[in-house]
Amino acid sequence: MGANNTPVIVAARRTPIGTAGHAFKDLTVDRLAAPVIAAVARDAGGRPVEDVVLGNCMGPGGNVARVSALAAGLGHEVPGVTVDRQCGSGLAAILVAGQAVRAGDMDLVIAGGAESASTAPLRTHRGAERPYDRAPFVPDGHPDPGMGPAAEALAAAREVTRQRQDAYACRSHAGALAARAAGRFEREIVPLGGRCDDQRPRPLQPASLARLPAAFVAGGTVTAGNSSPISDGAAAVAIVPERLRAGLPGMRLLAGAVAGCDPALPGWGPVPAVRRVLARTGVDVEHVAAVEIVEAFAAQVLAVTDALGLDPPDRVCVDGGALALGHPWGASGAVVVTRLFTRLVRQGAPPGTLGLAAAAVGGGLGVAALFEVV
Repeated sequence: MGANNTPVIVAARRTPIGTAGHAFKDLTVDRLAAPVIAAVARDAGGRPVEDVVLGNCMGPGGNVARVSALAAGLGHEVPGVTVDRQCGSGLAAILVAGQAVRAGDMDLVIAGGAESASTAPLRTHRGAERPYDRAPFVPDGHPDPGMGPAAEALAAAREVTRQRQDAYACRSHAGALAARAAGRFEREIVPLGGRCDDQRPRPLQPASLARLPAAFVAGGTVTAGNSSPISDGAAAVAIVPERLRAGLPGMRLLAGAVAGCDPALPGWGPVPAVRRVLARTGVDVEHVAAVEIVEAFAAQVLAVTDALGLDPPDRVCVDGGALALGHPWGASGAVVVTRLFTRLVRQGAPPGTLGLAAAAVGGGLGVAALFEVV
């Protein structure tokens, strides 16, 4: 199809992120997604939107992407498709949209993710007395740990200490507070429900974190302080082919990958996914200027960055991540791409600068994408 169909992200926005049951507790998933979809459509210059691809994990069904597109006022002719790769859904949706643009099938696709944990329906098996917590990520006979115990197991397997986890959590909150004070979130956030800022970031003290008990495994290292909260929010990007970019600054999608790993250690998933992306593009990780990874747990981020040779203080989530901002599952993979867009495009990184986005996924998956400033 030629390089002129190379997908380029030319707009990226997100809602403020609210802790479940609090800031956006009454907003359904389409009411979270619609303002962001409308904003990126405007930012993209008014070209007709040909599809909307949204990641979502726990919503009410009914094709959340189509419902949200209609709620955004895009018109009856704009379809939609909803993607479920659990915590990687928002990034997976962007890769799906990028594939359609690269193939020459579409000229403008809005992609991202949305999650309203606060309003997601409870689900009950027929004949059961009470709802179940979540659907299985694997069939019978395979390990299917909760995400907290899985993070604990990964910390033990990769020797990530409690002290490092707590220090990373402090750094995430401090980075988010500094970014907010400097106005680095302002241009990416679409105000919602009277809020212009993320609800969660706050000053943390290492001594206070050190006093928290283990949250999932007795005597363990993973606590409420070094884990992300369940959250509500949405994020979306506009993707066009290079031939239609019309001088707009943006991020070229060089490659994306999804990889599987042992479902007993799902937090490991970004490692094979990132390695696959780097191998496909021939890029050395040392040449990647900015990295955004979904910070589900500090233990998981540190295990992954250790394995990939990334030094978190230098490049990884420098303005804070999900530990500080929150983790709206289906949206988080699109939030990290929006953060990359701000760090690289809005802040004027030179053309050719590389950025990496990644997410771990329950059940043993990883999603990753490599971008280049244009």
